[in-house]
Amino acid sequence: MSDAAPALAGLESVDPTRLQGARVLIVVENLPVPFDRRVWLEARTLKAAGAKVSIICPTGKGYEARRETLEGIDIYRHPLPADASSAFGYLLEYGAALFWETVLAWRVFFKGGIDVIHGCNPPDLIFLVALPFRLFGVRYLFDHHDINPELYEAKFERRGFFWKLMVLFERLTFRTSKVSIATNESYRQIAIERGGKNPDDVFVVRSGPDLSKVKPVAPVKSWKNGRRFLVGYVGVMGEQEGIDLLLEAVREIVHMRGRTDVQFGLVGGGSALEDMKALAKTLDVAGYVTFTGRAPDQTLFEILSTSDVCVNPDRVNPMNDKSTMNKIMEYMAMGKPIVQFEVVEGRVSAGEASLYAKPNDPVDLADKILSLLDDPATAARMAAFGNERVHRELSWQTQIEPLLSAYERVLGKKGKGAN
Repeated sequence: MSDAAPALAGLESVDPTRLQGARVLIVVENLPVPFDRRVWLEARTLKAAGAKVSIICPTGKGYEARRETLEGIDIYRHPLPADASSAFGYLLEYGAALFWETVLAWRVFFKGGIDVIHGCNPPDLIFLVALPFRLFGVRYLFDHHDINPELYEAKFERRGFFWKLMVLFERLTFRTSKVSIATNESYRQIAIERGGKNPDDVFVVRSGPDLSKVKPVAPVKSWKNGRRFLVGYVGVMGEQEGIDLLLEAVREIVHMRGRTDVQFGLVGGGSALEDMKALAKTLDVAGYVTFTGRAPDQTLFEILSTSDVCVNPDRVNPMNDKSTMNKIMEYMAMGKPIVQFEVVEGRVSAGEASLYAKPNDPVDLADKILSLLDDPATAARMAAFGNERVHRELSWQTQIEPLLSAYERVLGKKGKGAN
């Protein structure tokens, strides 16, 4: 149990009485905290503004303690079944999560009370935990991380009963919430148009990096595995992240173009990690790809700092097209040029800091990667543009005010209004 932690830049200017006395419970299901960077930044910001903050989340590797207090924030963790891969598996996972979230929410309520339950999807089921507390005047704030109907369609390539269920849960979530937080303008429009929210009740709070923490470190040449260049990736190793397309681009670079001077460093864990390692062997590129799995920040920062180019191979589909990927802002914060497929929110975030390959085309992805490796002047200009942009308008420090305004709205305090 510890209250010591590095300072979060920007919080020193937050009025510590702005949310004084507010009792906030944040519920997140898919990642442990503080590993979930966005949720942890939100929690620290709310605490700096005077709120009493508790968090319910799952356990995870390195975060096994069921009860912990960090920086004065109470964290309650619960077990979850292994990653679901079937309808029954999802039912088991969501059922277990709802059980533990409900039990722990009542524990928090009876211990010290709750004014706001802050639910972070996926899935769009946390409103069920919050609903009974309305009888006690507790308000629900929905933090919209993923658009689940689009995620389901992208994953299973169909609509049907379960897709309709996703749409229903999303609608009920928006209707139950007093205020909704969107991670970008695309999500804000969904909240208004599909969720029926009043525009004044929807606030855009982007998942910007904490620039006091996400910054370059000394490059470590060993990550290049003796090669001239390193291409970096950080993110989830899941089915929709396009790692298979990236590996096909690696094969194009190594075996079709004869470029044996490029190493790829892939940081992250997930349900598809072992499959991607197997695919790298099948494509005969395993020696050119380093998979770190889930890694500590030091490893992540070393690989990004050593990289000449960073890549985002997320597939172009309705889900990824409208979603903002944290990795893009992290690449920009580290001062790296980017290559990604042409997606709407990816371009909104990166602008001129990125090159955009044809949708889901690994050959064009390879072309764009090589064009930057072979043109360091252009790469440097792109990197400088991205770094300046993230400092100016996309870091977490620029998201503090919208978050606190959303809380003033949900608490009925006099605030500065929505977007």
